[in-house]
Amino acid sequence: MEIELVWFVLTLCVAGAVAGITSGLFGNGGGFVVVPALLAVFPFFTPASDELVKVAIGTSLASIVISSARSVLAHKKRGAVDFDMLKSWFIWIILGVLSGVAIANHTSSGGLTIVFAAGVLLYSIYFLFPDYVVRPGMSFSMPKGPGKAILAFVIGGFSALLGIGGGTPTVITMVMCRRTIQQAVATAAGVGVLIGLPGAIGFLFMKNASPEAMPFGTVGYINLPALIAISVGSIMTAPIGASMAHSFSEKMLKRLFGVYLVIVSVAMFSKAL
Repeated sequence: MEIELVWFVLTLCVAGAVAGITSGLFGNGGGFVVVPALLAVFPFFTPASDELVKVAIGTSLASIVISSARSVLAHKKRGAVDFDMLKSWFIWIILGVLSGVAIANHTSSGGLTIVFAAGVLLYSIYFLFPDYVVRPGMSFSMPKGPGKAILAFVIGGFSALLGIGGGTPTVITMVMCRRTIQQAVATAAGVGVLIGLPGAIGFLFMKNASPEAMPFGTVGYINLPALIAISVGSIMTAPIGASMAHSFSEKMLKRLFGVYLVIVSVAMFSKAL
């Protein structure tokens, strides 16, 4: 049992480390790494339960608060975070997150797994073919009024359902609106904090349908030991990802991450169907 516990902690620390790098590098909060990792590890320590996907999503949202906040601090030192935009999007993101949490509360675990698989597959298109999503020469202005409200609301709601930080659509939007990739990634990490905090609170107080079947240390739908292990890893590596975002060409890294997302999507579809 002690060996299993060590394996559990080490595995999730590694997952957190990878999540921290992707948070700093792509601004995506790390949920694409954390949710699959938790769903892979939990069954070794607790009986199989349909509710585990909600624990994975809730724990991921909680970990995003830490990894994204660490990433924001690293980017802030370089003056790359657009705090005015975060203030402008704040209320609409929060409303979207609350709606996403409410939907998750009334959605079956199988349904959430399918939503996650479909969402991951959709996001993989951007990482595999970034030049087709954000075409060179395309130029828009940052959305205002109803357009801004709708975009921020949808990003918040969809991200809460997937357990992710909403970084990818934020980066796409900002780059298409003539912002630098460094500023887009830095600001997207801030969006991750805005999504992760209310999302985690929602899953923390969500009524657990079968608490006796949950992994040890689970409160609501957040597993505290997993959160600590993931956070330790992400805190150490988020600055590394932030530094890479300012130093390296991202095209090959994006494509590799895109392949990973396709694999995750196929695995999640297989699990659900």
